[in-house]
Formats: sequence, C-alpha cells, structure tokens
Amino acid sequence: MRIAFTALLAFAAGVLLMVGLTRHATSPANEPAAVASHPATSSTALVPPDNTTDEEPGGAADNWPSHAPSPEQVIYAQHGMVRKALDGLSPRVAGQPNLYVVAFGGDGGEDVFRNEAEYAARFFPQHFGTAAHVLVLENNPASLEQRPLASWSNLEATLDGLAGTMKPDEDILLLYMTTHGDEDHNLLVDMDPLPLDQIGAQDLADILDKRPFKWKVVVVNACYSGGFVPTLKGAGTLVITAARADRSSFGCGSDSDITYFGRAWLVDGLNRTPDFMEAFRQASDEIAQWETKDKLTPSEPQMSVGSGIADQLAQWRRHVVPGPTVAFKAAPSAHAASLH
Repeated sequence: MRIAFTALLAFAAGVLLMVGLTRHATSPANEPAAVASHPATSSTALVPPDNTTDEEPGGAADNWPSHAPSPEQVIYAQHGMVRKALDGLSPRVAGQPNLYVVAFGGDGGEDVFRNEAEYAARFFPQHFGTAAHVLVLENNPASLEQRPLASWSNLEATLDGLAGTMKPDEDILLLYMTTHGDEDHNLLVDMDPLPLDQIGAQDLADILDKRPFKWKVVVVNACYSGGFVPTLKGAGTLVITAARADRSSFGCGSDSDITYFGRAWLVDGLNRTPDFMEAFRQASDEIAQWETKDKLTPSEPQMSVGSGIADQLAQWRRHVVPGPTVAFKAAPSAHAASLH
C-alpha cells in the first residue's frame, strides 16, 4: 500500500481539520461523521502547502496538474460533486429490476484504473439499456473537476444517495472496485497529495452492511482481492475478485491500458453475455491462458454466490436486450498531458 508522507506538520494539521469538517458535512443525518467511523489505523497522506514545491520528479506535487483547483478546493467541492452525480443519474425504469453501478477507480497514480471506471460508465447504459445507471468515483489528475474522488467518504455518501433512489427489494447494486491491493487485503485509495483513507476488507463489508441493499454484486479487481470474499459473502450477494487471497493479479501499471481482469470480465465477458457469473467463468479461462502464455503465477480469480442473488440477476436479465459490443478505448494519458 503506497502512503505519501510530507513535512510541514502545522499546515497538515489544518488540512486534516478541514477534511474532518468535510466528512461531517457529507455524513447522513443522525449518523456520526464518517471520519469518526474510520479505524484509528487508517492511513493518510499529509498535504504540502502548495503544488509549486521543488520536489524531485515522482514526488506528491508532481501528481497534481497545474491547471486544476488547489487540493483544498478539490476537497471542499466533493459534497457538491457527489450530489450532482447522483442527481445526474437517469430515471429509474418502473416495473423491472434496475441495475445501479458504482465504479470506483482508487489509484490516481496510474491511468489504467480510470480507464476501467470510464469504460464502465459507457458500457452499462449503452449495452444493457436505460435500466442500468452508472456513477463514477475516480482518482485521476485529468478528472478532478469532472468526477467525484474515489474516497471512503464519497463512497459512503454515494451509497446513501442510492439507498434513497433504488427499490430495495428489487434493484441490484453493482460495486466495481479497481485499484492496487496488498497482502493484508487493503485497497489503495490515493490521489497525492490528498489525505485519503485506505479501505480494507472489513472496512468495505462494514460500509455495505450499514446500507439497506438487499441485492449486491461486489467486484474487487486488485491483487490479493480474494481476501475480501470472507467479509463480503452472504445472502443476496455475488462477490467476484480478480485473484486469490494470496495471489497477485496482472495488467496494472503505467504501461497498461486495462488490467487482465478488467479486459477479461468487464470488456470481453460482459460484451458476450449479460450473465455476470458466466462472464466470470469465461474471464477466468481467458486470464489463465494469458498467464500461461506469459509464464505468470496463476491469479485464480474467485467467486462467491450468496443465496437468492442468482435468481434476482436472472430476473434482471429477462428485461435486458443487449446492445452492440462496446469497444474499449483508453482515455488520453492524464499523466502525460496534464501534469507540471
């Protein structure tokens, strides 16, 4: 898990106070502020005083685009950006299960995760129709003014908003998390130099357990993501992960446009079939072939099917007439075009 630490502690204390106020503003009514529910061990990155420091290339300030608002302005804009994204969702289609997708691209240091989140935003409504609704949370220098950050607080605020929009006994939440993962089963949440909390397996389970979603598909596309299965599995929930609990997955990095799992399940699999579980089986076979060809240790993607979710997904599919294949196209590299 990459964690950036900078000096100037006096300034950082002020920034952390500001973040706490922001979380309080985005917490649901009659609930404690989100920051209070985060574990004491959550990792944060301290914010430098401005983005014009003399750091060597590769430092935190080099990841902040010169044309963007300041880190403080970005943090304070989050409540309004989440609200705007929720208000921008297409209307719910009555008389059938609707699919609500939250795409979470966690690592702002590599474009590959943004590419997957942006592809999800195009793919689901184009391929599955107007009863598929997508909201994107992502960390990337190119989208700081267009997309809400992929952060713990924004994820909670988004899910709270969807809980008031969805029909809890009928609609399905699809949460697609794409980022780096570590051997302790934590997901990297990073947009240097902002102080963002990391999300572990139990953290994600707690976030979802506090919300009234009966039907859930949770996809964790990260190394060691199989470690999320024990905490997330249960009735009404389909859990899909890109790797075993003790294995890496592949295809991330600055030289990749999309991860192995993102290509195999999200692009190849779901363009062939609207059945998420069949897409997983096809993706697992495809990934195994790539790993054998590249002489890589098999990642062994995992799937857990809770009671009832297969039937509910089948009911959703009965109303779906898949559209044409949606081709994957990587966005222009933000790190090449928009940084200092």
